[in-house]
Amino acid sequence: MIFDATNMILGRLATQVAKSALEGNDVVVINAEKAILSGDPKGIYDRHAWLKRKVTHRHTGPYYSTRPDLFVKRTVRGMLPYKKARGSEALRRVMVYLGTPDEYKDKEMVRAEKDLSKLGTLKFTSVGEICSRMGWKNANG
Repeated sequence: MIFDATNMILGRLATQVAKSALEGNDVVVINAEKAILSGDPKGIYDRHAWLKRKVTHRHTGPYYSTRPDLFVKRTVRGMLPYKKARGSEALRRVMVYLGTPDEYKDKEMVRAEKDLSKLGTLKFTSVGEICSRMGWKNANG
C-alpha cells in the first residue's frame, strides 16, 4: 500500500500505516515532509526541541531525528509493539520517503480518512517545518 502524507494529520496517518503493516502489507509513505501536526506551531516546536536538547547529558536518549522521513517513521514505530517480533517485522515493512520516488509516481495511493480539511483548528504546521527549525538541512536551503 502506498500512502501519500500530503496534508494528512500525522497521528491518524501513523495509525493507519501501523495497522496495515501489522496485517502483513508492505507499506510505503511518500511526501513525509508534508504531513501535518495540529496545534500551535511554537508549542509543537518547543515540545520537540526540548526533547532534542534534554536537561540530562546529550548522549542519553531519547534521540529524535531531524529528517522528516525518519521523524514520521519514529511516529509509526510508536504505534507498533516494536519490541516484540511481530512489531519489529511490521516496522521492517514500512518505508518512508521524502518527496515522491519515480517508481511510485503512477501508482494508486491511499488517502487517510482525516486530512487538513477536517481539522477543527486553524493552527497547524508541517513535519518539514518542524524539522527545519530543529536543524534539518533540506535540499531547498
